[in-house]
Amino acid sequence: MTAAPAKTFPCLRCGRPVRRLPANATRPRHIACPRCRYLLYDYPRPAAGVLVVKGDDVLLLRRGHTPRLGCLDVPGGFMEAGESIEGAARRELREETGITVGRLEPLGFYWDTYDLPGFGKFPTMNWYFVGRWRRGTPVGADDAASAEWVPLSRLARMRAEYAWAHMPELFRDLKRWVRG
Repeated sequence: MTAAPAKTFPCLRCGRPVRRLPANATRPRHIACPRCRYLLYDYPRPAAGVLVVKGDDVLLLRRGHTPRLGCLDVPGGFMEAGESIEGAARRELREETGITVGRLEPLGFYWDTYDLPGFGKFPTMNWYFVGRWRRGTPVGADDAASAEWVPLSRLARMRAEYAWAHMPELFRDLKRWVRG
């Protein structure tokens, strides 16, 4: 059995087809263009999200776009330049659901990967906050096809629908927070 050829994509500087190169003794995984010598490392991208709790339910989204179209996700996304982690989490919650929350508590940090079609997987650093719902009806918007309240007791049975590998650990920590 032979391995599938590595995906190619255009160099960001000159457009020549390039591929991701594996880590070696001197460099982490990277992209190096042999024509213009552009170099890009697979540095992690920061992301932030908010787990909104209403009684014994948590607010989850159905993804409206790739990657992981239709899977369960938490309101959140990539941080923008100059944004605080909590500021990014609040912005994503507002953009994806239309609601805001009061006080947030840090819940945890989780590593994962994100797959960009044509580019491949890159590492993500995911910070989450947790807060209690106060008012408003969440509506799926931006990247979310829908927003739904899911009982904490059903989360384990929905594992096959999770968008990201770190979600079982995230929900375990959320349940501890709720009991806490």
